[in-house]
Amino acid sequence: MWDKPTLLNWIANLLFALSVVVMLYAVLYAVVHLPIFPLREVKVDGQLSHVSREQVKLIVDKHLKGNFFTLDLIKARDAFEKLPWARKVSLRRRWPDSLEVMIEEHQELARWGTVALVDTHGDLFHAASGSDLPVFYGPGDGAMEIAAQYGEFSKSLKVANLEVANLTLTPRRAWQITTKDGMVIELGRVEMQARLDKFANVYNTTIAGLNKKIAYVDLRYPNGFAMRKPTEMNSKHEVKLTNAKPNYMKASDVKAGDVKAADLKSSTINKQRQTVH
Repeated sequence: MWDKPTLLNWIANLLFALSVVVMLYAVLYAVVHLPIFPLREVKVDGQLSHVSREQVKLIVDKHLKGNFFTLDLIKARDAFEKLPWARKVSLRRRWPDSLEVMIEEHQELARWGTVALVDTHGDLFHAASGSDLPVFYGPGDGAMEIAAQYGEFSKSLKVANLEVANLTLTPRRAWQITTKDGMVIELGRVEMQARLDKFANVYNTTIAGLNKKIAYVDLRYPNGFAMRKPTEMNSKHEVKLTNAKPNYMKASDVKAGDVKAADLKSSTINKQRQTVH
């Protein structure tokens, strides 16, 4: 080996090149970590209604370590994404001394039972809200499905001047709506939208004009629906009607003026039971 000058020259050149690279890296590392490239400004953009200035300042003080070059953008982004209302966060360095933070907030749509909120994308998030929101109930994987269906159901009920208070999806994928005035609407598992559209049109043109409160509506009939009034009360006794057959109506046959107040009563009552409290 030692009698091969060409090989020795090649090894010497390689070692020299490696030493130069190591030296340049050391110099660059030292320069980058010098306090001459401080991060002087953090700009937060986005339509923010819930993320506060105090929350941003706390994250900047606690999690943004290093200068313009050494700041870990992934860790910084993770810190901002822990904000309760932050749905999506992106960060970008802006030469010479700025960091731009773009925050997209969750847009609240409903409550998920009593444990979380649902945004307009159907994502669950944990935050405090004082807004008057509908409540969704369903299986853990049903939030996105319920959020999507809520918009369609709301459009249908708007025709009848009704609003959704609770929307439930059962494990068997059957739907139930409770309106803000307390009416429970059973939709079933198929043709939910068509059934609700038909009921809303009939309700708006006939039932609403009677000024009678409806407690329960079952739309799971092929050509109509059944309705039930609330349990009747008096000052001394609570009277519960059991085994009562609800009034059945064909939606296709109902016209304005055809429904009378008496039609809203149960057509057949097989048994009455009084419970005295």
